[in-house]
Amino acid sequence: MAAGAAVALALWLLLRAVGVGEAGPPPIQDGEFTFLLPAGRKQCFYQSAPANASLETEYQVIGGAGLDVDFTLESPQGVLLVSESRKADGVHTVEPTEAGDYRLCFDNSFSTISEKLVFFELIFDSFQDEEEVEGWAEAVEPEEMLDVKMEDIKESIETMRTRLERSIQMLTLLRAFEARDRNLQEDNLGRVNFWSAANVAVLLLVAVLQVCTLKRFFHNKRPVPT
Repeated sequence: MAAGAAVALALWLLLRAVGVGEAGPPPIQDGEFTFLLPAGRKQCFYQSAPANASLETEYQVIGGAGLDVDFTLESPQGVLLVSESRKADGVHTVEPTEAGDYRLCFDNSFSTISEKLVFFELIFDSFQDEEEVEGWAEAVEPEEMLDVKMEDIKESIETMRTRLERSIQMLTLLRAFEARDRNLQEDNLGRVNFWSAANVAVLLLVAVLQVCTLKRFFHNKRPVPT
């Protein structure tokens, strides 16, 4: 009985993976993007969202002087949901979402010289996922559900899926932190090399001036008559 339930569950998951027997549009996938924002420019992105879902937005400035940028988030109706000025990073959640296109804007107008390297990620969590997951239990007969405790299997699968998704999000966020730290270290290394070269040049110039001064001093010195 347990083997039959496992086979039925595997077949149902396989059919869902290839899209057999499903109707309607596919779910919106999470996404991440890294782009270069020029100095004095503003760039906006549009992301479609279903109704009654959860949208989480994370962004980080991982390159550029100051590591800051202006950020705004608008709903499909044009309502300003989030407005931040000169921030290095931020995390914002919108729930429940409205059906339509959300607008995310990154503004670097306050900077006249430095361009910024910006990373952002969009994470969707549909409230309808739990209702869709209920359908996989229908692939098993009632008597088999009693033997293999289908509810326990469903909870284990959902817990594993949630933890895997959160692990992927954390790894993506750690990569963004690593990129920002690497860019900052490279900038610091460039400054250290520049000022080290400048100090060496000054030391050499002072040494040359001292030698020339001493030579001039002894050259102009006349012998005292006896």
